[in-house]
Amino acid sequence: MKTRWLPAYLALGTVWGCSFLFIKNGLEFLTPFGVAFGRCSLGALTLILIAKLRKIKLSRDPKIWGHLLVISLLLNVFPGFLYAFAETKVTSILAGIINAVTPLMTVLATLLIHRADKPKAIQLYGLAVGFIGVMIVMGVWNGLGTNPILYVGALFLGVTCYGFSFPYSRRFVLPYKLEPTQLATIQLICAAVILLPGYLIDGIAKDEYRLTPVISMLCLGIFGSGIAYIWNFQIIQQAGSAIASSVTYVTPVVAVIAGILFLGEKLTWNEPVGALVVLFGAAIAQERIKLFGLRLPNAPRQNQN
Repeated sequence: MKTRWLPAYLALGTVWGCSFLFIKNGLEFLTPFGVAFGRCSLGALTLILIAKLRKIKLSRDPKIWGHLLVISLLLNVFPGFLYAFAETKVTSILAGIINAVTPLMTVLATLLIHRADKPKAIQLYGLAVGFIGVMIVMGVWNGLGTNPILYVGALFLGVTCYGFSFPYSRRFVLPYKLEPTQLATIQLICAAVILLPGYLIDGIAKDEYRLTPVISMLCLGIFGSGIAYIWNFQIIQQAGSAIASSVTYVTPVVAVIAGILFLGEKLTWNEPVGALVVLFGAAIAQERIKLFGLRLPNAPRQNQN
């Protein structure tokens, strides 16, 4: 079946899109440290179990653990805390939309890290379009509206961490050619250990455990930070990295729908319009679409995200 990857793709887009809803619900009884630790520890336990069932042994190479420690900081520790911190004041919808800036930050980070490589014109156009989209999302003509700048800044800092994690991973981690489940498991173990002191000191916000917030945290950790890695790799194997990375365009749509339906959040006209412009800019920068004939004949068809 040519579309056997579709169930995993839809599941991945749904879980990652709902993660902002899960974070918002989790904050009902956990602090930002608690949410970040909860999702990483549950994800780590899930992947450890999967690795055991698949008889996958974890590497003991200290160099690999060192590089994955850096990746855990960029992909799990800092963004996990920053997104939860931001959602104490901003909507899950805004968090989901700003998360769509990740592909743009990845392109920008790659250009900054590999400064010897001259950026392509199409990448610069894409970044410019994406920046305009961000301005529309934020409604700059009204300042930042009701969104506190500190918490909006936390979201962008989290996205920046995501952006730098991918070129770092390509340069220092992927050359080892390890099994993805092994990489993700070590990464989440590192993240959980780093976040543990913060959880022990200030992890519980309220000693009340309602069913919805608890289930949200279980979903965020087990599926959003655990099984999601398996789904993502499955899609890459069955459909290619271009299809797998396109889930970035699905998650903000799911985040908006979930925020409206389950949290009663309000959506202003500029947020979806700006999100579309951001995604359009990301597609240009990643050379997924042509723009005035700027796509090069030898542009790669697949992109690693």
